[in-house]
Amino acid sequence: MDVERIFFKSDLFELEDNEEEETNPHIYGKQLASWLHDQLGNTGYIVEEIIPEDWGWYVMCQRDPYWLWVGCSSILESEPEAGKTPKKEDIVWHCFATAEVPFFQRLFKHTNTTDGLSKLKVDLLEIIENENALEIVDEP
Repeated sequence: MDVERIFFKSDLFELEDNEEEETNPHIYGKQLASWLHDQLGNTGYIVEEIIPEDWGWYVMCQRDPYWLWVGCSSILESEPEAGKTPKKEDIVWHCFATAEVPFFQRLFKHTNTTDGLSKLKVDLLEIIENENALEIVDEP
């Protein structure tokens, strides 16, 4: 099964205080990224720290010969009241695997990312499917 993005519901992850100061308003996923960091490490990846982006968080799994990482974020099913934190039950969690060849490397040589990305997608889906506290849902 080739999955580009995985969506799921869970109350396993909390929304951390001030988390969205490192991302954007109502963008969460730090605990999801931390959990995946541990799970991917148990699968054999040499994972680094989790890194905030405006869209969410990513877990770097490999830097050489290309970058291989998992992005983690949240999607709100309904907007919370102004100034309020969303309820966990209103969040759909989202993750995806990505392979990225750094710009200068792309200029000078072709790097095939297919095998590494395919393996990461399979491993990511297996991690999600094997956790009973996660319920895979259709794209919101």
